[in-house]
Amino acid sequence: MSAVLDWRLLSEVFITLFVIMDPPGTVPIFLGLTGAMTRQQRNRAARQAILVAFGVVLAFAVFGQSLLSYMHISLPALQASGGLLLLLVAMELLTGKSEEPQPSGNSKVNVALVPLGTPLLAGPGAIVAVMVFVQQSDGTAADWVAIAVGIVLVHVCLWLAMRFAGFIHRLLGDSGTTLVTRIAGLLLAAIAVQLVADAVTAFVKAA
Repeated sequence: MSAVLDWRLLSEVFITLFVIMDPPGTVPIFLGLTGAMTRQQRNRAARQAILVAFGVVLAFAVFGQSLLSYMHISLPALQASGGLLLLLVAMELLTGKSEEPQPSGNSKVNVALVPLGTPLLAGPGAIVAVMVFVQQSDGTAADWVAIAVGIVLVHVCLWLAMRFAGFIHRLLGDSGTTLVTRIAGLLLAAIAVQLVADAVTAFVKAA
């Protein structure tokens, strides 16, 4: 089974994307965006947001490496910039300063596409993380399957979080949701520091 699926890479992809995309943290934002919608409209918005986020992340996973090669960007440079970017996102989660969009119901703008699908779900942090994993992989089928399964599992968690947003919010409460967000920010900060440290080590070795 290990020849078909790299479980270690799968766990790394899943945990990293789960922390960055933060399914529990999307609950209050999703409820705020869809507060004026009916239950059917809210469910449709959840499906649309997941499809948009999955498409964006998958596109960068497949074509991101070619884009980096064309722009002559090295992996350590990507890791360093990605680590700094993730650190900013982590600070927003830890301090609670991340911006929450205003409620929207019958607006002409489909909130499931923008800003929910992207950039809230498939934001710069998730895009950079996926590109780093693809860059670090050996290019084997097992690595590609692990990355793909990790991406799919995280998006399933996101869909479940939005599908049952009302129940989850009542279960966790405002304090519980805030606590989960702070823990996610702490874990994301650790991941960001590790990315920067790996990039610095690679730069030193290359020099």
